[in-house]
Amino acid sequence: MNRTRVGIIGGGPAGLLLGHLLDRAGIANVVLESRTRAYVEHRQRAGILEQNTVDVLRECGAGARMDREGLVHEGIELRFDRRSHRVDFPGLTGGRTVMVYAQTEVVKDLVALRAGPLLFEAEALAADPDSGVIRYRHRGAEHELACELIVACDGFHGIGRASMPSVTTYQRDYPFAWLGILASVPPSCEELIYAHHEHGFALHSMRSPSVSRLYLQVDPDDHLGNWPDERIWDELDTRFAVDGDWRLERGPITDRSITPMRSFVAEPMRSGRLFLAGDAAHIVPPTGAKGLNLAVADVTLLARAIISGDERLLAGYSEAALRRVWRAEHFSAWMTAMFHRDHGQDPFEHRLQLAQLRYTAASDAAMTSLAENYVGLPFQ
Repeated sequence: MNRTRVGIIGGGPAGLLLGHLLDRAGIANVVLESRTRAYVEHRQRAGILEQNTVDVLRECGAGARMDREGLVHEGIELRFDRRSHRVDFPGLTGGRTVMVYAQTEVVKDLVALRAGPLLFEAEALAADPDSGVIRYRHRGAEHELACELIVACDGFHGIGRASMPSVTTYQRDYPFAWLGILASVPPSCEELIYAHHEHGFALHSMRSPSVSRLYLQVDPDDHLGNWPDERIWDELDTRFAVDGDWRLERGPITDRSITPMRSFVAEPMRSGRLFLAGDAAHIVPPTGAKGLNLAVADVTLLARAIISGDERLLAGYSEAALRRVWRAEHFSAWMTAMFHRDHGQDPFEHRLQLAQLRYTAASDAAMTSLAENYVGLPFQ
């Protein structure tokens, strides 16, 4: 039976980054990914990197292309009541910013840097927290990999969390979803726009100077057939409207999907030799741009513990990671509640929502809290 120091299940950004950090420290590891390389390198996911994530990628030698092609953003724009309000990140956080750089590009960079074994189309079938053995299928045959430690970065539906003998879960499902599109058109804004409207939430983001990423709040049981291109652009126009001469540029839509929204946390994030990281342990609604960044925080913390060889740090991983997870869960839920229109809410609740938006835009203290959480609280 093959043996390695660390077996990593999942070849997304969390698993690849952990493997890279361990490679640099000379710690043997194997990454198993159930999908093809083409799928992993092209699936559309998050695109906003916190200051912490940017710093980690730079420090481990994975940030060169990010720094060439990524877009540094020093704020976001809040829109409601047909008015615009800017949140100044550096001015409110002591100089911290975010980077627009797609998760797909982070994955490509980490795959290119991979030094240790990386097996695509290797489906993990079981992970034993006691023995540290991973059973997986690759090229039509079953194999076993014996590990000192197993780290499951295999997402919400992976076998990692299912292999934990005792897990407490906390979940909230939201009464809305996001219709997301990629469009071959330059962004209509220099910074992200978060818009609250009677019809629902809208977000204007981007992937590059020539590709826009936009989202509309829709019902969770809606489907793409209800949304031809013209209806999407018309609804975006309506929700982003402000008093002034701002204009939403339209272009060919190249990709679209509807994503349900949920908050989810599993505790603890360790059992014996098995550790959870990223979406295997927690999901956040995308409003706060925390999903990828939480995964990076998890594996950065875990890599430090593994590299140090200090069992106390490994023993404290779950507690330390969950402190950050719950802070991000709170921020993401707060942003979601403030911007989305729950059509089941009564007029009183809607007025409270507008009061929160107006206070946030007018208060330096509220703006600072939003900015600090958005750019990412420093690692402890």
